[in-house]
Amino acid sequence: MKKFWLISPSAFLMTAALVLLVMPCSGQNTNGNANQSVISRDAVAYGKTYGQWDAAWQQWAYSIPVANHPLFDNGDCSVGQTGSVWFLGGKFCANGATCDTANVVRYCKIPSGKAIYLPALNAEDSALEESAAENPGSTDAQQVNFMRGVVDGYIKTYAPYVFIDGVPVKNLIDKFTVQSDAFSFTIPYDNYLKALYGPGYDFPAGSYYPAVDAGQYVMIPPLPVGHHVIQFGGVTPWFTLNMKYNITVTK
Repeated sequence: MKKFWLISPSAFLMTAALVLLVMPCSGQNTNGNANQSVISRDAVAYGKTYGQWDAAWQQWAYSIPVANHPLFDNGDCSVGQTGSVWFLGGKFCANGATCDTANVVRYCKIPSGKAIYLPALNAEDSALEESAAENPGSTDAQQVNFMRGVVDGYIKTYAPYVFIDGVPVKNLIDKFTVQSDAFSFTIPYDNYLKALYGPGYDFPAGSYYPAVDAGQYVMIPPLPVGHHVIQFGGVTPWFTLNMKYNITVTK
């Protein structure tokens, strides 16, 4: 059986890895609409579709050793970032530990000209994890279909939120729900699956296929030089995650 976490995640036992990020703080300006400042889900942005960026976000999260992983707060937000798009995420809690996911604040310096891609609410699953959970499909296609059912079962269940400088992105479920195609990924020895699932599970370093991911993602074009605040997340019956990124865009 798999660990359930917020990508935030403390480890509750369920059948999928649920990755949640943050919910807006009270007192935000909700009269505006940040949809005008994010790229449409149907666009090809920086050479990829949203679904391809969805897979790339997970490949980034998989690839970083826990010892310097920014989602464990063991490294800053620049770790593993390449190209014209940077990824932001929530908070991982290792080995089922309870950690404070309701008051998470991070500080992040991003060079000017970099777009930001983040999930408000997403879930992933992989054949590697299903094998560890003794629930493998007999073929890659069956595994992909099973995993899509797993991730789709969670992503529309809870209300996601994204605020950019206090202004909400509206209609996230209708306008920004994304599903990846099946993709391959590589994990180091000190990988986040091992840390999140805890003792009793072994995820050897290597490259694996397939994995899938789905969620509400937004692509934010490069922000102006200066200070910005991005908040994102959701509330579930098990936890509330409130996270705030204070971002300084540098020249």
